[in-house]
Amino acid sequence: MKRALFALIAAAACVPAMADLALATSKNCMACHAIDKKVVGPAYKDVAAKYAGQKDAVDKLTAKIMKGGSGVWGPVPMPANTQVNEAEARKLATWVLTLK
Repeated sequence: MKRALFALIAAAACVPAMADLALATSKNCMACHAIDKKVVGPAYKDVAAKYAGQKDAVDKLTAKIMKGGSGVWGPVPMPANTQVNEAEARKLATWVLTLK
């Protein structure tokens, strides 16, 4: 019984992470980013580490996801993501910040 409960809790904990990975994939974020390695843009784990402990990190990343940015991670700019609305950008930013 305890094992079944543990398995259920573990599976439930993975659902939000998988859903946000699915959102990142569906919005084409994974074309330039990966969770644990640099592609065109930085690894999401590196982004999480850079913004760890910043109270306004979700707001900063939400704006960058929507409007793009440059100069923070090197010379390649991140374009604006017009296919991502604010709620989706906030969900993606929140998810990225949970990655370790």
